[in-house]
Amino acid sequence: MTAEEGKVVDEQSRDTRWLLVVALAVQFMVALDMSVVNVALPDMRSDLGFTPQGLLWVVNAYALAFGGLLMLGGRLADLLGSRRVLMVGLVLFGVASLVGGFAGSPSMLIAARAVQGVGAAALAPVAFALIALAFPAGPARSRALGLWGMAGAAGGAVGVLAGGMLTDAAGWRAVMLVNVPIVAFALAGAVRAGLPGDRGRTGARLDVAGALLATAGTTLLVLGLVRTSTDAWGSPRTLGTLGAAVLLLIAFVAVELRTSTPLLRPGLLKGRPVLAANLFCLLLSSGQFASFYFVSLYMQQVLGYGPTAAGVSFLPFTAGVVAGSVIATRTVAAFGTGRLLALGGVLAALGLAGFAATAQADGSFLYSILGPSLVCSVGVGMCFVPLGTAATTDVAPDETGMASGLLNSARQVGGSLGLAMLVTVAARVTGDGHRPADLAAGYSAAFWVCAALLVVAACAALLLLPKTSARGAGAAAAKTAPETAADVAPDAVPVAGPENSQKNFQEPVDPDRARSTQG
Repeated sequence: MTAEEGKVVDEQSRDTRWLLVVALAVQFMVALDMSVVNVALPDMRSDLGFTPQGLLWVVNAYALAFGGLLMLGGRLADLLGSRRVLMVGLVLFGVASLVGGFAGSPSMLIAARAVQGVGAAALAPVAFALIALAFPAGPARSRALGLWGMAGAAGGAVGVLAGGMLTDAAGWRAVMLVNVPIVAFALAGAVRAGLPGDRGRTGARLDVAGALLATAGTTLLVLGLVRTSTDAWGSPRTLGTLGAAVLLLIAFVAVELRTSTPLLRPGLLKGRPVLAANLFCLLLSSGQFASFYFVSLYMQQVLGYGPTAAGVSFLPFTAGVVAGSVIATRTVAAFGTGRLLALGGVLAALGLAGFAATAQADGSFLYSILGPSLVCSVGVGMCFVPLGTAATTDVAPDETGMASGLLNSARQVGGSLGLAMLVTVAARVTGDGHRPADLAAGYSAAFWVCAALLVVAACAALLLLPKTSARGAGAAAAKTAPETAADVAPDAVPVAGPENSQKNFQEPVDPDRARSTQG
């Protein structure tokens, strides 16, 4: 290798490291904003004059926009190029955070949270797609996906802690403004990484009808689920919203089967790894999101923890996720995606069963929180690498955004569905009781259902995914744990957009895709 060639390789490695840093920052920020406002809600209510029902929309506005637009965000990344969608998403998120931090009325804050959700729907699929495009299948991608999973878990856990600390120290506005420096860092990193100004998929058109139907259907589905926190499942408003969502999603499927440029190519789910990844993600999120919610309530309403103490108590969960991701990175090639997902699911289920068995009025941190948290979190951490690997197996480079949008949609819908169902379960067991023992009994019942969901997910992984090393897992096991972003770069390939990634891609024969390209 000549000196000039060595210089080019070094520059490409630095660019790829910066790209990974940007993807991790985006994933961390999107996860952070799912939970950072929760602790600040009482202060928001007293300062801006929210009604109890209106206060819920500070959370719901973000969840609705995020969940409803994920598939569209992923497809736009394929059609317009990752650089454009990333930059627009970051600007939207940053401006919305700034406006929300200076909001003077409830409607202004809710609108800012909704725009944050729009930005997040663009950013989350792009972060995953950039990793899939930048790193070849094998150890390099496994390490990158391990870091990606850690960033998401850390964002969720840090959000609870940061929300309490920022609110105590600087008021509720700080939980909105904290995003601004993260956005600035990600924008600077994206410029430093030299992301290609690609034009996306040449000649492809956006499936407008499919986009409208998918967005409306998914938004109404999430709305119907979050409404169950205030309306009964059998109420006309809930049933009407969910019924309309089902009809719109059926119409979406019908449109996708007939159009030549689908928002979601039906043949994508014919691949068993992609189908299994999305089913597993749906079930994992149903249990994981709900368990976070109930552990927080148990610590504050039964054990008497304050917001900051509850946030600090989530830190062992983050450490366990990091450990699980390291284990998965080192073993995914040897075990295969199916076995590793099943093992992670079973460990997570055991941890949730531990929460269920120890959620008592006289519980303690060591007995009721720390032990179950470590077991559950290691299992959850072990799932991220094989989940990302399976979700992109045999997926063409110009459809990575589509696959990423689908996986993130499964995660968001699963979280909303699980929380809605399990709040109902806990409420029925608790009944009219308000004593710590009554509340603990309701939370325990919810944890048992969470554990059952993870067992079903583990069984699905064993049935649908290969039990030995798969092509998407790489031929050799990763020998280096994902300690820093710099550890990933030596195995990485330079990022030059979909057109460069296509060189080494063997696209499977798929009749649906063949018809799509002919159209």
